[in-house]
Order: sequence, then C-alpha cells, then structure tokens
Amino acid sequence: MSAVTLASSSSHAEYATQIPGMGISSTPCSEGTGMLSSVEIVVGLFPGQGAYLPGVLARLRAQDPGAAKAIETIDTVAGGILGKGLGRAYSDDTADQLLDAAPDVLQLAVFATSVAAFRTLSDRGAGFSVLVGHSLGEIAALVAGGALDVAEGAEILCHRITVLREHDTSGGGLLALGCAPDRAQQILDLLPTSGAVVAVDNGPAQTVVAGTADALRRTATIAGAIGLPSTALHSPHPFHSPLLAQARQELARRLSGYSRRSLRVPVFSPVLGRYYRDSDDLGELLASHLVTPVRFGPTVERLHRSGAGVWVEVGAGRALTSRVRSIEPAASVHTPLLPDLDTLRETGQYLAPAAEPRTARHSGTTLANPPAPATPETSPPPASVAPQETGTTFASIAPQETDMPPASVPPQWMSAPPAPTPPVETPAMPASRETVAARVRDLYATTLEYPEEVFEDGAELEADLGIDSVKRVELMGRLGVLFQLGPPPDDMRTADYRTFGQVVDFVVDSLARVGTT
Repeated sequence: MSAVTLASSSSHAEYATQIPGMGISSTPCSEGTGMLSSVEIVVGLFPGQGAYLPGVLARLRAQDPGAAKAIETIDTVAGGILGKGLGRAYSDDTADQLLDAAPDVLQLAVFATSVAAFRTLSDRGAGFSVLVGHSLGEIAALVAGGALDVAEGAEILCHRITVLREHDTSGGGLLALGCAPDRAQQILDLLPTSGAVVAVDNGPAQTVVAGTADALRRTATIAGAIGLPSTALHSPHPFHSPLLAQARQELARRLSGYSRRSLRVPVFSPVLGRYYRDSDDLGELLASHLVTPVRFGPTVERLHRSGAGVWVEVGAGRALTSRVRSIEPAASVHTPLLPDLDTLRETGQYLAPAAEPRTARHSGTTLANPPAPATPETSPPPASVAPQETGTTFASIAPQETDMPPASVPPQWMSAPPAPTPPVETPAMPASRETVAARVRDLYATTLEYPEEVFEDGAELEADLGIDSVKRVELMGRLGVLFQLGPPPDDMRTADYRTFGQVVDFVVDSLARVGTT
C-alpha cells in the first residue's frame, strides 16, 4: 500500500476520516519553482492521533542530523518514563497495527515526526506566522513555538499517556459524523441518556463525537437511519469529553511543576479558541484539553479571515490540510511528508523567502545578515529550567502579549527601516477596506478577548470599550506587524485614533502609502 493510500484510508488519522468527495491534491513546491510572497501568512499545522506513516520517522532520523537529535531525546525520555521508546515505530507497522499492539509508541511517533519535521523545515530556513496543533498536536506546536523544549514536550506527552491508561475506565471511544456540529448535536439530543458529546468540530463536513460504547452505537444507528455517513474511529480513549474528568485532574497535578518559555512563534489553540499567552499555566491548560472540545473548523475560518494564505502539514499524511481544503477550497496547502524527505527540504526552502523580509523588517536584522532559524533544542528534564533559547522571530497574525510603555509611536516600528521586498511578478491588488476591517477586528477581538461584533466603526475605543492608552499603543504596534506597515509617520499620535473606524482608516491609508496589502 502506498503512503498516499495509507494516509487517506486510516480510520483514525487526526479524527479526520476521508468522506467520499473530500479528497485533495496537495501542492508541495519544488526548489526554484517560485517565490513565496513576503506578506503571505504561513500556518504550520501539527496533527494528532493517528497521523503516522511507516518509514517516515526512520528517514527523518537517518537523513537529517537535527531531526535525529530531537528523535533521540524523545526516545530517551520515553524510555525513562514509559519503559519503552520509539523502537517499534521504525517497523513496517501501519498506524492501525501500532494502535492495536503499541498505542503508546504510536502517540510518541506522531509527536516525534512533527517535531523532527519542523526541525528539518526550520534548518532549511522556513518561517511560520502561526502554529496550530490539533488535539495531541498542540504539544508539538508548543515545542516548535519555543514554549517547551523537546525533552519537556516528550515528558508531558508521556505523563498524558500514563494518566489516560491509569484513569480512563470508561470504555468509550470516538465516532465521526459527516455533518456540521449543530446537526450532530441534534442527533445527540435524541439519545435517551447524555452518554455522548461533540468532541471535535472539523468544519461543516465532519464532526467527531465522544462517548460510551453504547451511546456511540445508538448515535451511529440514528445517523444511518437518516442517511448520514458515520465512521467508528480507532481510538483508545473518548478524547475531549467529560468521561475523562478524573484523568484531567490527575494530569493537571502531574504537570503543575512545569515552567515555560516565551513563545518565539505564536501558537493558536483550537481547544482554547485563542492564542497561547506567556502568562498561561501550560500544565493546567494541557490537562483541560482532555475534557474540552477541539474547534478546528472555526480556527481555520478565523485564520483565513485574518489573511492566512499558506497551510503546511508539519506531520505525516494530510489529515489537517484535507480539513482546511474542505473548509476553504481555494487554500494553498502543502503536505511535504507525503512523497519523500526531499520534498520536506524543498518545502522549507520554498517557505524561506517569506521568513527573511518579515524578520528583517521587524526585528532589526538585515537580509544580508539573517538570524539563525528558530529550532526547538533539547535540554534535560525540567528539574531545572533551561535558559531562554534564541531563534528567529517571525511576524505573526497575533503576536504574544508584551508590556509596552505608553508612547506616541509604537516602539517596535522604530527598530529598523523597512527591508527591501522581494520582487514579485504580478503586483497584488490593494486590500479593500472591508477586508482590512475584518483583519483588524479579528486582531482586536483576539487580543482583548472581546466579541467581534462590538468593534463597529463608531465604537469609541476608550469611552465605549474601556481600552486604555497603553493597550491602544500596544494594539497599534501589533497592527504594524500584522500589515507590515514599516515606520509610522513622524507626527503619528495614537490618541488621534479614538474610534475603531479611525484605526481601520489609518491602516488603509498606511497600506496605500507603503504599497503593500
């Protein structure tokens, strides 16, 4: 069976089964076939349970020294906690075979593949604007983003594995339905008892429910009676449901001592519905994932509204890029681990042009002297926290929270003059005011945790919405990064932009001035 066939036929890969008519064709770019625009927003997708292809991890280990180092660290940590490492992941076993015989190894292999793939992409210069993990994949995304090192991520995963094994006695599982979440909930409402819940929203074409074996059987029966496709997923636990409440409590206790670093690349959580913050208690949040649904569909829609244009599967298969394509059919998706390792390297080189102008423009470096690519390094287990790692800082759709002094000009805009923008064959059309307003609204809503509908043109930022001057300066700085506005006008005063509409007009005028979109 070929790798492509295996990826699409696995019944449990990322809770994203292939529904008839939902196939996609990925478009990995070969070296020299094009240049990624410097203003493209690139999303790295980290898949979860079941995103595994035989032979991929072994090739990463054999052909890339940086990836091999990360894999070795994961293997060592797992051996110490679980009493077993990645050995069986180098066999010819399929994902289903591993799940039956060695489910712990399968989860380790999924995590190791994503971490190693990100390392290879980064070593080739790839830059990402934001990282998104799906369920288990959020641990790998946090490692890639710099909040955890490889050893800490592996430890957290091993604790998750052992806690679930010891504290899940439900006998429950997962069932994929070929419908939107609201219709899935209507089916669940027909059950005589509340034994199942919506666990994963993968968009309008697929919803995953978690529950007891009996509740899932009844759900499948009702779905069949109304002509709705359903697939029982090969899953060891009823993830993202109240059935794992006891496991959540124990995992939170075991992870309570973990520290974290500041993120180098923003990480958006489909479970939390927001970006991770440097002030977050990662142990508590990662434990809460066990009982909280994944909203991947709304995440894709939100990032798309914010301008995300390129989606890269940082893992084996195409479970997440297929979901993206089902939600946004015109999305540019890349699955570099499907064909071979050379495609992974070429994808890294293809993404590199996107990283250089962003970095040079906003972090004070130059194209002639670019910083080293951001890569998660290994360190000993977190008995003592390793020093802050350094690496490339990439522009983001919603940068991390920072303390900024009140000033008339956002400080980060003044760190360096604009770097030269690579030539493109066809100039992009200016963004409409409506498009700009949607992106500004999304940024403000994400940062402030306000509902988007409060941001109307006439809304007074301070009088109506309670946004003080310090926060307004910070938000203007974030807009400068989001839209790559370059240095602000010398006479700019944040206080002059009192309403949301005035802020949008400022961005539109600035885009016209710098000739970008």
